[in-house]
Amino acid sequence: MKMFMKIITAGDGGVGKTTLLYRYVKGKFLTDTKATLGVEFFWKVFNTDDKQIDLQLWDFGGQQVFRHILKNYASGANGALLLFDLTNKSSLEQIDEWVDICREKDPKLPILFLGTKLDLTNLIVVEDKDAIFFKEKYGFLDYIKVSSKTDENVNLAFQLLVNEIIKGL
Repeated sequence: MKMFMKIITAGDGGVGKTTLLYRYVKGKFLTDTKATLGVEFFWKVFNTDDKQIDLQLWDFGGQQVFRHILKNYASGANGALLLFDLTNKSSLEQIDEWVDICREKDPKLPILFLGTKLDLTNLIVVEDKDAIFFKEKYGFLDYIKVSSKTDENVNLAFQLLVNEIIKGL
């Protein structure tokens, strides 16, 4: 049986959305990225025991100038990855706005909360308790830390989200 899922990635500019998607889809670390203008797309086939799922992955530009259009792009999403940078406390400051963008059309949209750049261990400034605060405040599926550079927990993040979406179908 073949299925289709729309998954959006959201978060401030520079938190690693494009790098995460590139790692997941292409299996490589992208060292040189440019700011995403508006939205870009990635495709990936996700296989379960009995299903093949075409994932349409929407990479939302993080700059303030694009945010007014993103609510419309979030329409019809099956799930979201909301990213922040573990090395940058200010990347948590806009989480409320990102949740509003992601959930305006679907208040129950499953969101997985991701702390990025886990490989930069000496630079991490966001404490788990701060991330867990937002996870509990918004009822996110889970909070996990990922590294697109080392590939740590990247596949796990997509597996958790897709499995949760499948449960809700």
